[in-house]
Amino acid sequence: MRVMKKFGLGCLWAICGVFLLASNGFAYEVNDKLSIGGIIAGEWQYLSINDAPDFDSEGRGALVFQPEISFTPTESDEVFVKFGFGAGDGLMEEGESPFKFAPWGADVQDDCKDISGRNRDYLLTAWYKHTFSFSEDHSLGLTGGIIDACDYVDENAFANDEFSQFMNEALVNGPVAFLPSYDIGGAIEWEISGFSIKGVAMALGSNGEEGEFEEPYNFYGMQFGYNVDFGLGEGNYRLTVDTTSSDFSNVAGTRKKRLGCAMISFDQQLGEILGAWIRFGWQDDEAAIDYEDIYSGGLNIGGNLWGREQDNIGIGYAHLRGGNQDVDHTDVFEVYGRFALNDIFAITGDVQYMKDSMDVGDSPDGWIFGLRATAEF
Repeated sequence: MRVMKKFGLGCLWAICGVFLLASNGFAYEVNDKLSIGGIIAGEWQYLSINDAPDFDSEGRGALVFQPEISFTPTESDEVFVKFGFGAGDGLMEEGESPFKFAPWGADVQDDCKDISGRNRDYLLTAWYKHTFSFSEDHSLGLTGGIIDACDYVDENAFANDEFSQFMNEALVNGPVAFLPSYDIGGAIEWEISGFSIKGVAMALGSNGEEGEFEEPYNFYGMQFGYNVDFGLGEGNYRLTVDTTSSDFSNVAGTRKKRLGCAMISFDQQLGEILGAWIRFGWQDDEAAIDYEDIYSGGLNIGGNLWGREQDNIGIGYAHLRGGNQDVDHTDVFEVYGRFALNDIFAITGDVQYMKDSMDVGDSPDGWIFGLRATAEF
């Protein structure tokens, strides 16, 4: 039985109480080596749906709490641990949404249990990192432990954070990149001047398939990046390539295949107010996959336009071409406005449109109206 079937008035009061604590210095540095921080976020979304007879228009919410601890015994070493707790699954509660993508890409209640098929709850990451500093702009970092591939590859300055930027998971990361989270692995980060190379290797407990087809697998990813300032502002240009071991079923379920993807992710500041981003990716279709390509992009409008530097507006669109399953294509549009009350507390108003165009049967589409509140400490 679920801890919370629906997100109600009691949880709203709980969010308000926690936010008040956060805004009054809830987090702190214990000393110069140990610090405690994290994020608390609550959201409520209303879905108005069409062409989905088995689903109703309704509103749901979720609360996420992710505390983290960082210990830096030396300038070159860090031990980091992050936990995840959730109340409610929002619109992605089982049987409540017909869409392929979650309208909020955060790790909600169910995502924090039996993580990666390891029978592990609530512990998201726990890793040790050592950094070799050769000069002011030349370093090499080595990380090992329970890690998240999204921390190292498919980065984007304007479309990479479900707590402060876009909410829909199709705009947070590129779904065709099949980036795994919260399992055993290692990462390498090499940076020199404006160039960087990041690599990730992970051993996952489950491929996400069911029954006899569920198997552990390995993931390997690399990102090549270049940071430059053309005079208008900072820009980042990245190429990501990744693959897996041959542990995913083909369409017929008769053979095991590997996943493979190549993706570009660009973000460029265009003066003090405007920024632009794109993310294009292509996935191999030897294994059974929902989507083969993604083409997405958007704009970021900074709060300097109306005299509030910490505010911003984001506009994004993604078109995903179906793979070898039952989806022909999916379209996602989102616009949000983030209003920062102070350095910790922010409120975001969000509007999304999604449509899954199916090869056979109903093709659900709907508008999603949301409100997100976050406290980062």
